Amino acid sequence: MAEELTPETPSETEEQPIKQRKNGLYPGVSDELAANMQSGWADTELHDLQPIAQAEHTARRRAALSARFPGERLVIPAGNLKTRSNDTEYSFRASTEYVYLTGDQTQDGVLVLEPKGDTHEATIYLLPRSDRENGEFWLDGQGELWVGRRHSLSEAGQLLGLPAQDVRELPAQLKEATGPVRNVRGHDAAIEAALTDKVTAERDEELRTYLSEARLVKDEFEIAELQKACDSTARGFEDVVKVLDKAEATSERYIEGTFFLRARVEGNDVGYGSICAAGPHATTLHWVRNDGAVRSGDLLLLDAGVETNELYTADVTRTLPINGRFTELQRKIYDAVYEAQEAGIAAVKPGAKYRDFHDAAQRVLAEKLVEWGLFGDLDVEKVLELGLQRRWTLHGTGHMLGLDVHDCAVARTETYVEATLEAGMVLTVEPGLYFQADDLTVPEEYRGIGVRIEDDILVTEDGNRNLSAGLPRRADEVESWMAGLKQA
Repeated sequence: MAEELTPETPSETEEQPIKQRKNGLYPGVSDELAANMQSGWADTELHDLQPIAQAEHTARRRAALSARFPGERLVIPAGNLKTRSNDTEYSFRASTEYVYLTGDQTQDGVLVLEPKGDTHEATIYLLPRSDRENGEFWLDGQGELWVGRRHSLSEAGQLLGLPAQDVRELPAQLKEATGPVRNVRGHDAAIEAALTDKVTAERDEELRTYLSEARLVKDEFEIAELQKACDSTARGFEDVVKVLDKAEATSERYIEGTFFLRARVEGNDVGYGSICAAGPHATTLHWVRNDGAVRSGDLLLLDAGVETNELYTADVTRTLPINGRFTELQRKIYDAVYEAQEAGIAAVKPGAKYRDFHDAAQRVLAEKLVEWGLFGDLDVEKVLELGLQRRWTLHGTGHMLGLDVHDCAVARTETYVEATLEAGMVLTVEPGLYFQADDLTVPEEYRGIGVRIEDDILVTEDGNRNLSAGLPRRADEVESWMAGLKQA
């Protein structure tokens, strides 16, 4: 990895500010080199660009936001790079609110809705192309020759359907601005500092909550992206099955790396840390260390999702027999979870309460646990009343899905978990049973077995559609599918 050009001697950084030469550049850059680097470059400005695919949708979303907060300045930042270690950064991922309203994914961007009468004028503030006059493009670690070309402000405006201005001028403008302001916090410290005396936590949270609730019902662009994410995810699961022998020779990380390759080839990234839990690790809900052994005869719980280039993510889980065949006990537990998921999916429809699919799945699991004698003389109704099944079911049966894997997370209770399902909502249905390796309340042969089955379900006008139906779910279908892939 190349190292940035630095001052000539340590003393210049340790004891005194960097002294620039008359050419305005760092020591070690001669006037002749500076002059040479300022000339001889072709004009690469792009013209007549077509708007991005979601531009009409982001415009509609901004209009709805404008109508909700008339007369108020609204500030929505993308966020900044975060340091991973020393002088390296994590890969940048723009804030969900910013992407939802602009379609842009670049670091340091800020969307501002400026009140104009009864409506707003939207402007996107971005870093322009790195300057060739002052040497930024080749001397700065974020310059064009170091990290790649940024769009010019004109290009960005054409692509996003928004006037674009230089974001470096925005903090001063915000400091001088008057009137009510709301800001999405937690993404850009410089913007927050500029607004310190102009915003309140309560008002800012109202803006964030609105933007979370606005995403509850997906438009056709979002649904298409989620379908694309699910289709890529299915191919990623197929990739994993084909290399399970290599994972047995190494570890769960072979599985993680295999799925990640598909995510990077067909999308932007994984939407969350992949859970590649083999054997007893499957009983740990968010096992992302992925450093354990993969053994024939055990189950693999693979919970993973591709994030598309537009940042919509799938969230799918399959529990697979590593050798391709379920044992009798594994199949019994798997079939129970499958029946619970079937009941949960059937409860997803317009007009149903959000909690209905969870209650339906939990009832089936409680019935199975009672049938297996794990509650002594208690009946199903008493088990559900006391919530005793949760020792082995542990988590809720699903959540909203979209730009975030746990989308709409700050929506109010009354608009989310206590609300009624509507066409266009997308949610996961993911019941599970988890028998911990040290759980003395279950028969020894159950211990260390964890099963979860998860699919991404779109609420339609007349019911639902399983976006991840490309992956088999029934035990016999799973075995046939795996056998075919291993022979391919």
